[in-house]
Amino acid sequence: MTSPRFGVNYTPTRGWFHHWLDFDLDEVRADLDSIAALGLDHLRVFPLWPVFQPNRAVIRPRAVEDLLALVDAAGERGLDVAVDGLQGHLSSFDFQPSWTRTWHRRNMFTDHDVVDAEAELLRTLASALAAKGNFLGMTVGNEVNQFSSGPHPDPDRIDAAQAERWLRRMLQACESGAPGRFHLHAEYDAAWYQDDHPFTPAHAARLGAATAVHSWVFNGTAQRHGTDGTATRHHAAYLIELSKAWAREPHRPVWLQEVGAPAPHVPADRAAEFTTATVEAALDCADVWGVTWWCSHDVDRSLADFPELEYGLGLLTTDREVKPAGRALAESVERWRGREHRPAPRTTALVVDVGPDATRRSVCAPGGEVFEAFARLTAQGLRPTTVLSELAQDSRHLASRGITRVVLPAEVR
Repeated sequence: MTSPRFGVNYTPTRGWFHHWLDFDLDEVRADLDSIAALGLDHLRVFPLWPVFQPNRAVIRPRAVEDLLALVDAAGERGLDVAVDGLQGHLSSFDFQPSWTRTWHRRNMFTDHDVVDAEAELLRTLASALAAKGNFLGMTVGNEVNQFSSGPHPDPDRIDAAQAERWLRRMLQACESGAPGRFHLHAEYDAAWYQDDHPFTPAHAARLGAATAVHSWVFNGTAQRHGTDGTATRHHAAYLIELSKAWAREPHRPVWLQEVGAPAPHVPADRAAEFTTATVEAALDCADVWGVTWWCSHDVDRSLADFPELEYGLGLLTTDREVKPAGRALAESVERWRGREHRPAPRTTALVVDVGPDATRRSVCAPGGEVFEAFARLTAQGLRPTTVLSELAQDSRHLASRGITRVVLPAEVR
């Protein structure tokens, strides 16, 4: 029997991710106690890149030791740990080391020396973690695709071929350090929605051990459809099913690796309801490895300059008190405990035509014909999935996914 995994992206209560500068294992243990009390089974953690590799030739042993101590403390509480490697970008802040910026400005995706150093950091972390029984695997980094194009104010521009070479090199470094673990990469939704973005849906759905989905309804979904709209409550499910259009394996795992309830798009008094609806909709999709909520604890308001919505995304307060969304997720965990995750096949597939080089991805974005047609079909009670236009008449492909009906977006009224 395979039950879905439930976890959380760990945001420390004391110092946020700056806690790596003054690592306090007792504070971490107290945080992990409050997470484990929700019934969750795993964490995703974020070593800050400049702290762990402040010079291209230096990976700090003490920082690696602190990471291992965190993983051990999680294991003592029955929590598995996935580790992101290149941080990268977190909650609107960029964390790139000084040896890639200003006077040392180099493209993080194509410069030979920088890429070698990135690969060595990932290999070193994976190797140090490989012996830990509760280590799940590496994610290359958190939404590092945002460094590759606009709207980032100073992007390291690349094309799709260069993005793929970089991803393959980083994933190989993870595998070299910890063979056979759950290594993958993760992008924010520009990979699915932005026409000219160099990280593509094919990269997301074909490279690595699973497809990672980051679902945020402040991307135009909630603004267009409202808190209670079908598209808003099913946004995570939509991204999961959209990813399957590009997957080569019919049962490739999909990890809902980030999803949260951002105010004011989801008001605080609706966060619990939104959490429950989002989780249940996501788990009505097949092949979901697990759901990992953003985030564990609120951001302390003594820290300055965060976007307002970032302060209150936690399942728990900075005093480690459970919030309504935390209780809702804990109830979902309890409902699914011991249950086999085997939803019925989605037999209706919406055709996705983004062009041969995925240059029309905006049809999949909020307001686009694919996005809106999916929402309308869902509102009608039809549990749609998606299929690429070039595969829409491939009987073998359709049969492998259980699809019996193919619908064009223009046909959905």
